[in-house]
Amino acid sequence: MLLPEDDLTCPICCDIFTDPVLLPCSHSFCRSCMMRLRDTGTHECPVCRKRASKASFPSNRALKNVCEAVKKDASLLDEKRNCNLHGERLKLFCVDDKQPICVVCQASKQHKTHNYLPAEEAVVDCKEELESSLQILQGKLEKLLRIHTTSSDMFKYIKNQALETESVIKRQFEELHEVLRQEESAMTAAVKKEEQEKLAEMKEKNKEVSADVVALTETIEVIEQQLKEDDAILLKNFKSTLDRGSNVALVSDISSGLLMDVTKHLRNLKYRVWEKMLDEIDYTPVTLDPNTAHPCLILSDDLTSLHYSKWSGCCPDNPERFHISAEVVGMSALGSGSQHWVVETGSNQDWLLGVASSSVPRNKEVNARPENGFWTLCFRNGELRAMTSPPTALTITVPKQVKVQLHYNKGTVSFFDPADDTLIYAFTDTFTEALLPYFYTQSSQPLRILPEKVLVTMLRQ
Repeated sequence: MLLPEDDLTCPICCDIFTDPVLLPCSHSFCRSCMMRLRDTGTHECPVCRKRASKASFPSNRALKNVCEAVKKDASLLDEKRNCNLHGERLKLFCVDDKQPICVVCQASKQHKTHNYLPAEEAVVDCKEELESSLQILQGKLEKLLRIHTTSSDMFKYIKNQALETESVIKRQFEELHEVLRQEESAMTAAVKKEEQEKLAEMKEKNKEVSADVVALTETIEVIEQQLKEDDAILLKNFKSTLDRGSNVALVSDISSGLLMDVTKHLRNLKYRVWEKMLDEIDYTPVTLDPNTAHPCLILSDDLTSLHYSKWSGCCPDNPERFHISAEVVGMSALGSGSQHWVVETGSNQDWLLGVASSSVPRNKEVNARPENGFWTLCFRNGELRAMTSPPTALTITVPKQVKVQLHYNKGTVSFFDPADDTLIYAFTDTFTEALLPYFYTQSSQPLRILPEKVLVTMLRQ
């Protein structure tokens, strides 16, 4: 580190040391200054007045090196402070070109029509502008760091999502496989049962035929024997022999329907299995979007129910997610036509149900009102209300299930008690963007979207 400039100044010439010498008293002076002082006949140190008896003085090489370095830096600084073109001091600042200039530059064609400021004033303005720019850049850096952190969180979350999704898929396919295995077992058992029945029937038929064969064979042998007897004996036994032959009853021919009814087992087999599976499979018209769920909401594996937990989950700060209150929306946007879904509220005492515009804010709290893009029914503190502006209190018994009916083109959102299809409340409005099924709860009791029965219609041409 260089010494302060005051420590590098000669006490005689008051300038930075040039070829400094060291007196016995440890004070230093420029060699030329000491020589001029010696020529006047003075042999004392100008600082402490101690006598310097030596005729010559040793160089202070360490101090000399430091002073030369300081002079070199000062020279470089002067060069930086001077105009590269004219060598004059940069005393002005061109506001238009945003660069320092000298007085010669000021008079040049390049800068003649420009606006100027004294360098001292420009420094203040430039510092203020740079500080403002610095704050903006620091804000951008903080935002980028947050994005980087969120991206890292999302990277891990995506991997967890994939693993959990694969697990649910495998589990649900295993349930389907079990249904198929059971149906396969039932069908093969039905084939085996019919096989046993047909084989038993054929066994009985064969038993009857075998008995008739034995009886007929014996009768034939008797007749053949009679034909070999004496004529008198033949005539004597003729009637009984003839009666015996005529009394042999032949079994009827092989009757129809003895083979297996293969058609019954194979007719539209895949379709009948699929139709049977419909009884085992639930279909819900609305599926919750987990990427929009507030971290305190717990969704079921099949994404059809939700409940609140005070222990928030580990979710990334993605823009689709509701960050302020315990809200979630459905996956499919509704922009035309009619659709309905039934929600089982059960013993949940704190909920909102309905629809919300796809553009509602996710990172700030807003009132669930039509002017903010919400058309909902609310149950809280034992009171059922339609969330109009202001809210409308509804004096009815709170149903355990609520059907939400949206007629987008008609501009209506209606709520019914599905037990008797009684209208609870209906909003009428003009929708200008896609709507999403909307759910809110701050209760540990679940809200569940109920499945609907699937009807299969055959189209015949």
